[in-house]
Amino acid sequence: MFHATMRLAIEGARTLAQLDDLSRTIWQAHAAETVTDSEAQGLAEALHTRRSAIREAVVPVGIPLGRVTLFPAKRLQRAPERSVAIERRRRLACSGPMPPTLASRFTTGQLAVLRVVGDETARNGACGLCIDAIAARAGVCRRLAQAAIRLAEGDGLLTIQERRHQGRKSDPNVLRIVSREWLQWLRRGGRSAAPALLGSIGCKTVHPTDRGDPQRQVVDGEPKKGCRGAAVDLDRSGRTRIRAGGSAGRAMR
Repeated sequence: MFHATMRLAIEGARTLAQLDDLSRTIWQAHAAETVTDSEAQGLAEALHTRRSAIREAVVPVGIPLGRVTLFPAKRLQRAPERSVAIERRRRLACSGPMPPTLASRFTTGQLAVLRVVGDETARNGACGLCIDAIAARAGVCRRLAQAAIRLAEGDGLLTIQERRHQGRKSDPNVLRIVSREWLQWLRRGGRSAAPALLGSIGCKTVHPTDRGDPQRQVVDGEPKKGCRGAAVDLDRSGRTRIRAGGSAGRAMR
C-alpha cells in the first residue's frame, strides 16, 4: 500500500521541493522497515527520473539562452587611436595632478587617473564617475584605472565608498580625497607655495625701462674735448689733488 501511494505521489509531483519531501519520507519509511530495500530502490529511481523531467521543463524567464544575468554585457572601453590616448595620459600626468612628493609614487598612467579624480573632487567635492569614464578621460584601460585608485587608497590618499544594490545594478563608487597635502594642492590650483617664498631670497629683479642708462647720459652730457683738452684737464685735476693733500698734511702737523 505505501509503495503504490508513494509512486502515485512521485508521478503527480510538479516541483523539485515536492520531490525532496517525498524522498525524505521514503527513506524515513525505509529506516522504520515499512518498505523493503528493493521497493526503496525502485522509488528512488522513480524520483530521479521525475526530477530530471521537471528540470528539463523549467525555462528561465527573462534571461536569454546562454546568459546568467539580466544585465547587458559590458562593453570594453577602447580608445579610437592609441597615439591619442598615450598623448592624453602624458599631458595629464605632466600637468601637476598632485604634489611632487606624492606624485613620485605613481606611474604616468596612474597620475593621469588621479588627475581626473582630483579635477572632479575640486569641482564637486568628490568623484562619482564610473570606472569606465575615469579610464576614458585618462586615456588608460579599465584595469589600470582600478589599480591606480586602489594604490592611492592603500597609501591613505583617498577613500572608496561602495554603493551596492541587491537585485539591481549598483551605483558607481564615490571617491573622496583625504590627504591634506593633496587637498591643499588642489585649493592652490596645482601650484606649490615655494615660488612665492623665493621672491624674497636672492638678487633683486631688474625691470628695464626706456630711459636708458643714467651713467651714459651723464657722460654724454659733458662737452666733448680733444686729446689736448683732456690732457690739460687731467693735469689740472692732478695738481688740485696734490695741493689738497699737502694742505691736509700741514694741518695734521
